[in-house]
Amino acid sequence: MGNDVLDEALERLHRTGPEFDGWLSNHAPMATEALIQNGHSAAVHRWIDGYLDRLEETPRGISPISAEEWREPLGNASRAGDWLAFFEREAQSAPWREVLAAWWPRLLPGIAAGATHGVIRVGHAVRALLAEETPARVAELGQGLAYWAARWQPLVPAGQGPYPSSDPRTALDAVPRVPDQRLGIRHRLAQLADLPAWPQAAGAVPGAGPERDRLRGIVAAAVRRHLTYGYGNPVMLVHAATAPAAVLRTLPALPPGLAAPSLAAGWAAAAAVSAAYSAPYPDPAARSVLLEMGSTPDPDETFDRAVVSGDPHAIKFADAAVEAWRVTGDPVLLLAARHNTDLIGPAT
Repeated sequence: MGNDVLDEALERLHRTGPEFDGWLSNHAPMATEALIQNGHSAAVHRWIDGYLDRLEETPRGISPISAEEWREPLGNASRAGDWLAFFEREAQSAPWREVLAAWWPRLLPGIAAGATHGVIRVGHAVRALLAEETPARVAELGQGLAYWAARWQPLVPAGQGPYPSSDPRTALDAVPRVPDQRLGIRHRLAQLADLPAWPQAAGAVPGAGPERDRLRGIVAAAVRRHLTYGYGNPVMLVHAATAPAAVLRTLPALPPGLAAPSLAAGWAAAAAVSAAYSAPYPDPAARSVLLEMGSTPDPDETFDRAVVSGDPHAIKFADAAVEAWRVTGDPVLLLAARHNTDLIGPAT
């Protein structure tokens, strides 16, 4: 049933644009996939009903993008309609894995695109395709790649960091915080260039062993850290976890040679979002959440709480947290997801 519902939902959303009200990302395809992945197929169409009115139609194109001249319009949001048309053709002309393998290394340096929603949308699409290949899912991958290309945004280059490679949480805590956190993500990320410690922090990719294991460690560390530092901006800081989670979900569909740059980009995204949105001090109230450790939270109840809230960020963060919990068994991951849902509150 879930597979049929996902395709129905994606077909229903296919003519909606990647953004609305300016910069706000269309979360419907991502949240829909997360709902079904976690056993909530019955809630999908009702959730879309409540979200659909805010969405806009697919933007119109300006001028077709050719396969030979893709660099110039990269990162030009006014060409979103052209990118959607371009990747619709790409997705129809070659197997989806070939399209992904060709465009992943081109788009990866711009992982900050759309507050990292470009890579996140691609990650959800790939996870769905790895479960079952259908025309609706192939089309959704094309739309995710198009959104990423239209909002392509590179981060300040990383250097080589001195922080312990075995501890992702220590590495995240060592990331410097941008000083001016009054405006949006583009303003915040632009300040990374003026932080002397940023190149080393971003280059200190933590963990040891295979890239997939290191990405799992980064995702888990970002989820745990949200418990104490997410109170300042609980919505935006979730991307410190969901962006590398999207890279992790995509790795099985990529050629092995792309694993190392994918790991580096996933870490850079987690570090950049942490620099931009972490609160200045740990939240003392988080201690009361940790006291709940006496009764281990249930993963289904954790995700159910996010579903009841209706908020797409709560849903996607709980999805990443439960996914990480299934590997590590760490109950703090579930507590962090529950706490984030409570911080965000009901969707408006």
